[in-house]
Amino acid sequence: MGKSTGFVYHEQFAWHDSGNWAGFLPPGFPLQPGMHVEHPETKRRFKNLLDASGFIDELIILKPSMASDEDILRFHTEDYLKSVKKLSAETGGDAGELTQVGLGSFEIAKLAAGGVINATESVLSGDIDNAYVLARPPGHHAEADMGRGFCIFGNIVIAVKHAQACLGVGRVAVVDWDVHHGNGTETAFYDDPNVLTISAHQDNWYPPERGLVADDGIGEGKGFSINLPLPPGSGVGAYESAFDRVVVPALESFKPEIIFVGSGFDSSAFDPLGRMMMHSKGYASLTRKLMKAADELCGGRLVMAHEGGYSPSYVPFCGLAVLEALADKKSCVEDPFLGFAEGMAGQDLQPHQDDLIALVERHIGQYLKIS
Repeated sequence: MGKSTGFVYHEQFAWHDSGNWAGFLPPGFPLQPGMHVEHPETKRRFKNLLDASGFIDELIILKPSMASDEDILRFHTEDYLKSVKKLSAETGGDAGELTQVGLGSFEIAKLAAGGVINATESVLSGDIDNAYVLARPPGHHAEADMGRGFCIFGNIVIAVKHAQACLGVGRVAVVDWDVHHGNGTETAFYDDPNVLTISAHQDNWYPPERGLVADDGIGEGKGFSINLPLPPGSGVGAYESAFDRVVVPALESFKPEIIFVGSGFDSSAFDPLGRMMMHSKGYASLTRKLMKAADELCGGRLVMAHEGGYSPSYVPFCGLAVLEALADKKSCVEDPFLGFAEGMAGQDLQPHQDDLIALVERHIGQYLKIS
């Protein structure tokens, strides 16, 4: 029968101008100007594949609306909000660390955060079973007082805080499978026992020295931050083992009322900013694991918000596979890259990856009794 899956996208997401950068660094000798790695095509081509395949007709289209200043200020400082607004209206520029604001980016970033809020409201109301927000700019690196790593506003953080402040939600879990650590999301809730954050990322990539196993929360939030810093080269076997042995048991122990997912596809085998080996079939498998947990724990309430993923050719196939899993329906599309990724040496769980996952299991075992 399938699921009712909401989908949020707006063409203006593709209008956010990330600048004429050299990959992920600002240009200037010796860096020749070129194209910013976080350019619109990965998201736009994802949406285009949904249209071209006809799978868009299997989804419930949700129109995004801008987050209010009040929503933004539940996480970000007033000075930062004003700074982004000023940059957006005047000259553009860097909002902190590697985070370009273009002309008009303030409104687009508010629309991205608002889209996650809209999806959350629809899932919590029961209008849909789950949702995917193809938002841009991304959000999981943004700190309260600065942008980081291409992220202007913390889209998921803002939606979580809205759900708690306005929709009667208590316990929330956020699972982040982007190749980079979800530092902004973790920091926002680091002392909060009502929000469980789990980040599965490439070890010590970005931000440096973040997302260590020992980073597990402070004060009342101790034990409610879980990090899986997977070794470079980890494939589907490592990710599935991490989810089976750490992510799902942690969710079962925590018993959230809704689950959010920071859905970055930069852990794929073809991504220029990661050194992992995930593929579309692997992402679909992880999605089904989270859906099963959501069905058992919180009535299936699951909201995915797009984060990274920088291969214009491959992101669309990973995204389509995840949406097929969410909707429990198949499209007419077969991933043409899948055979290459599945055939890469090391896709099975490797001993050093198993050791890392076992270390995390032992570390969080003392907290899994939390109720």
